[in-house]
Amino acid sequence: MSLGLLAFIALIPIAMVLVLMVGFRWPATRAMPLAWAVAAFSGMAIWKMPATLIAASTLSGFGSAVNVLIIVFGALLILYTLRESGGMETISHGFFGISQDRRVQVIIISFLFAAFLEGAAGFGTPAAIAAPLLLGLGFPALAAVTICLICNSVPVTFGAVGTPLWFGLKTLRPKVEAAIATGDSLGFTTFEGFLQHVGEWASLLHSVVILILPLAICAFMTRFFGQNKSWKEGLGAWKFAVFASISFLVPYVTVAFLFGVEFPSLIGALIGLAIVVPAAKRGIFLPGDVWDFGPQSSWEHDWVGSIEPGKTDLKPRMSQLRAWTPYILIAVLLVLTRIAELPLKGWVNSMVFSWSHILGYEHVNFAMKPLYNPGMIPFVLVAILTIFMHGMTGDRAAAAWREALVKIKNPAIALFFAVAMVEIFKQSGHNPLGYGSMPMSMAQFVSILAGSSWPMFAAFVGALGSFITGSNTVSDLLFADFQYGIAENIQASREIIVALQAVGGAMGNMICVHNIVAASATVGLSGEEGLILRKTMIPCLVYGLMVGITGLVFAFVLFPNTF
Repeated sequence: MSLGLLAFIALIPIAMVLVLMVGFRWPATRAMPLAWAVAAFSGMAIWKMPATLIAASTLSGFGSAVNVLIIVFGALLILYTLRESGGMETISHGFFGISQDRRVQVIIISFLFAAFLEGAAGFGTPAAIAAPLLLGLGFPALAAVTICLICNSVPVTFGAVGTPLWFGLKTLRPKVEAAIATGDSLGFTTFEGFLQHVGEWASLLHSVVILILPLAICAFMTRFFGQNKSWKEGLGAWKFAVFASISFLVPYVTVAFLFGVEFPSLIGALIGLAIVVPAAKRGIFLPGDVWDFGPQSSWEHDWVGSIEPGKTDLKPRMSQLRAWTPYILIAVLLVLTRIAELPLKGWVNSMVFSWSHILGYEHVNFAMKPLYNPGMIPFVLVAILTIFMHGMTGDRAAAAWREALVKIKNPAIALFFAVAMVEIFKQSGHNPLGYGSMPMSMAQFVSILAGSSWPMFAAFVGALGSFITGSNTVSDLLFADFQYGIAENIQASREIIVALQAVGGAMGNMICVHNIVAASATVGLSGEEGLILRKTMIPCLVYGLMVGITGLVFAFVLFPNTF
């Protein structure tokens, strides 16, 4: 069968998801089981995957979905625990003390605070925490989740202390070490040196978006969720937005060049918060007016889900420090359990539930590390501790757990089938016909069409990987070898093309279906995933075009001789 036809068939389940969820506004609970069925049929009929391999892949996917559901449950539990304890009302009151301007609040929380969470933990944590926090401040649920998904892009390449790079690119080690062995002057002498260079290029590629992202989300918010539907009202916060961009960008790029791939997002966000929050308190660079959403009675019906936004007539129920202690503990525990040099990482990784060689297939496996899953530590752990720290009654604590358990039901079906479809896509490479996997068939076909203009498309392949798998790390594992080979074929910089892959995998997070399912559940918007996807698709496309043009200029104009 021709590569073009294979690519077309592989695209059908993805196209079906987009058409059903975006065009017909089907909830993911209906669209994903159907897409899974089409992927399973394609796998058996075209890729000649045995029915038992489809079953094994589905079981592995179901197991992986449990990991995601634990994160969603933990995030919901934190939200409801803080609501029941009065902590969320106190936090909201404190933010209004920094600034009552929603543009300022959204930059601090969705851009800077979420970037810190991504740098520390990744894997869905930022949107799961930041979106409910915005909801608690009184943001419409749709605005909160959409903006958090859009912002969860620039820090992702260096998320979870650099996992998408140091782990996601590990398949390139033999090729890079073979290049080093030739004795040519490459600019590095170890595989780690190659990773360092890829991280540097990735930070520069992201920079073109970082400079405008805070201002863009303000304009997006005022245009789609403001009373006047005005872009201009968002642009009125340009001084503060640019200030926040630079406060994050400078340490982000500096750390990437000086210290490697583990800490650009983590340290960039910490320094950004340390600069921007005190400046906002002092009124530095704040807009001359204060922008807010209109009264809730004027909001469109699909802006709010099953969880009501927080009130604006707020009263502090405790001290700010006491209210913020759960989030401080979450941040501290995320860092302590993610840094390899600290003993806690080994301990939380020590408990493993695994199922190897599912149904006899040695390449189909599942493993769960419950203590390493951020849903358990820190989310559930901190929620339990909060009961005592905030002096909650048994009834209020029970109400929080009850609400979280009820809300987790809706996204479960969608997640099970979304992740099962992902596993079928990945395992389709194991077929008796020698065909590439479904994602690889699509990528190879696009590469033939693109030719030497490949840098314009490289990031979109990374985004495709994240859209399918829900992970920048897995996207890199899936496509890094392919991107490296294309760079060799068109005589372009391997460092820059691989960096475009890593950046594309990050931007694809905002359109990944099971990320959207998980994030929407935390703000009570289960069933509205298609509406959210419709709003994140255009930002993702613009992101890819900006990065693609920059990559093209880097690879063929400014730095054509880079390895």
